Amino acid sequence: MERENKTVDNMVKSYMRYLKLERNLSQNTIEAYRNDLRWLLAYVNYHGLKVETVKLEDLDNFSASLHDQRITPRSQARILSGVRSFFRFLLLDGFIDSDPTELLMSPHVRNALPDVLSTAEVDRLEASVDLSKWEGQRNRAIIEVLFSCGLRVSELVNLKLSNLYVEEKFLRVTGKGDKERLVPISSRALDELKAWFVDRNAMRIKPGEEDYVFLNRRGAHLTRTMILIMIKRKHLSRITIFHNLKVYAAEAGITKNISPHTLRHSFATALLEGGADLIAIQAMMGHEDIATTEIYTHIDTSSLREEITKHHPRNKKEAEKK
Repeated sequence: MERENKTVDNMVKSYMRYLKLERNLSQNTIEAYRNDLRWLLAYVNYHGLKVETVKLEDLDNFSASLHDQRITPRSQARILSGVRSFFRFLLLDGFIDSDPTELLMSPHVRNALPDVLSTAEVDRLEASVDLSKWEGQRNRAIIEVLFSCGLRVSELVNLKLSNLYVEEKFLRVTGKGDKERLVPISSRALDELKAWFVDRNAMRIKPGEEDYVFLNRRGAHLTRTMILIMIKRKHLSRITIFHNLKVYAAEAGITKNISPHTLRHSFATALLEGGADLIAIQAMMGHEDIATTEIYTHIDTSSLREEITKHHPRNKKEAEKK
């Protein structure tokens, strides 16, 4: 049994190394894969199975067990996607002779359209920030940069002064897999940053933190958790001095479910509705696959109906008759 555990440990370690070195994934993504894999390993261990001899039937039963545990279809699909990736690696690296996930089915997941904010709602959100408080201008700048540049939370907290090109109005952003891209930044976002820099320049900044754009009260750069707490306001920890966006949203009369990604969704949607090319949006958001961009972005159904009514030949003929 101990030898079997060592074999599984070796498989997992090799897989994690593969994700990091060959697929060049970020640490957060690697941890997500590791967490998904834990579901499979717990199931295999409980039922006395061996990873290297698992069959399709076993994986079908594993999939059913996720359903029985009331895991949502979307989470089931994500876990099974991680399992497929793991077994594909095991085949590639010679741990197994065939891939048992080849015919493994995933639950149907309906692509729900994300909540987005209009420009007017973002303006109201920013207007609700109390600028008399220490963190007010910083938080307002964070909201505007998220909306104007469509950054991920991890990209925002790691944004550096040396990657900010004010004259050219560009940011150099390091995204998933340490891939760099240039993202335009609006004059409005630059104005909010300049206002924040007045407060920032008066701070005592910790050694080694001088290049980070956004800092906490103690002069250190922010973390993803701090941003999430700011947005969600589940509770304030002793290391967090953020107001959350839900409070700002309530004060602005916005009832939508708001998260950091809401502003990223809003960025993509605003560009699409403004006539931007999908390829350009893909580049600015740092998506490897354009299918991801298509999921993130959507067109308001009323706008879509208006376009069809205006441009479809059948409708044109009807308009001419009138």
